[in-house]
Amino acid sequence: MTNIGKIDDFGTLIEPATLKIQRLLPGPIERVWSYLTEDEFLSKWLASAGMELKVGAPFEFVWRNDTLTNPPGNKPAGFGGEHRMQSKITALEPLRRLAFTWDGSGDVSFELEPSGDQVLLTIIHRRLADRSNLLSVSAGWHAHIDILTGRISGIEPEPFWNNWARLKDAYGRKIPA
Repeated sequence: MTNIGKIDDFGTLIEPATLKIQRLLPGPIERVWSYLTEDEFLSKWLASAGMELKVGAPFEFVWRNDTLTNPPGNKPAGFGGEHRMQSKITALEPLRRLAFTWDGSGDVSFELEPSGDQVLLTIIHRRLADRSNLLSVSAGWHAHIDILTGRISGIEPEPFWNNWARLKDAYGRKIPA
């Protein structure tokens, strides 16, 4: 059993429509940055994106969550095999910060901070539209970060969809209605 997904890894609301989630990852910071910006690594835990690392550059996230873990787990009804989303880079400080739009309805930032031989990853997702979206996104970020933590640590993560469903229920209990 690993510590991936333990309760103190849960995201918190720092404003009514803003989720903040943090995780300590094994360094060095250059490796973690690669997992956030290079398709070769990004597609192994989140989605492919084909980002041009330049403020104002548009890109498209393409999620294929069924391919992130083997087995993928039990996919809930209503989810397809692929999901696409248009985004644009809004801030870029190599090895420190990457921010982008979230389909025109919010924004996300990744921040990295050295912490000894580890790296503190902070993800902030702003302007989550409603509670249903908040719960899905919270569980999604948490499940994806569990995969990232596993990939960087050399630990096989649990099936994506099973983890996501468990986390969505847990966030539903944790975040007030």
